[in-house]
Amino acid sequence: MPVKIIETAEFDLKKPILVEGFPGIGLVGTIASSYLVEKLKMDLLGHITSEKFPPIAAVHNKVPLHPARIYKSQKNNLLVLFSEFIIPLQSIHELSERILDWCIEKDVKEIISLGGIVVKDQQDVVFGIASTPKLVEQLEANGIKTIKEGATTGVSGVLLADCYSRKFPAVSLLADSKPEFLDPKAAALVIESLKKLINIKVSTEELIAESANVEERMKELMLKARDAHSDYKKVEELGPMYG
Repeated sequence: MPVKIIETAEFDLKKPILVEGFPGIGLVGTIASSYLVEKLKMDLLGHITSEKFPPIAAVHNKVPLHPARIYKSQKNNLLVLFSEFIIPLQSIHELSERILDWCIEKDVKEIISLGGIVVKDQQDVVFGIASTPKLVEQLEANGIKTIKEGATTGVSGVLLADCYSRKFPAVSLLADSKPEFLDPKAAALVIESLKKLINIKVSTEELIAESANVEERMKELMLKARDAHSDYKKVEELGPMYG
């Protein structure tokens, strides 16, 4: 079975913008996209399915949902697509092609991808890549650093390249992120950059607060690990209890 986009509600938007986020570095795309859905009170439009996807149901507020979903907001003329599982490698190209075909069918104005990136000696910075010169200018005019040489991976990376090949307007916003754990701070950064490009009103204060909580928990874990290592060293120095 090929990748299918199944609409379970009426598509009643005109030339909307689609924001997408897939799991990647720091889970930035998924965190940011799901946060937008929650704060903008978006409605479920449909889901994406394939026999190659893992057999998973995501349960939220006691409701079992397909883990790759699309939401809509009439008020903001906005679509948000995100996945709660890592897309299998063998499905990435097919999924990218299906998303772009669907966007063309639905007369979507532009695709904006949200994600994370690891960059040395850069903190709290959002980078941008665009499929057209006009969008590159828009990014730079809004203070978003554009990437001249590099690479971007996963569904979002392939989708961006497909958009360039088919002359479809697309942007990728990538926040410097920590790859080893969830990074809500980077998710807040990409949302703040997104707000420069499209007219949405959403506060990122909760993500910033959650980031502080994550950092505090990581510090606690590091301290516990250090203490455990210290205790182990003491036992080593005392030598074996029996012998």
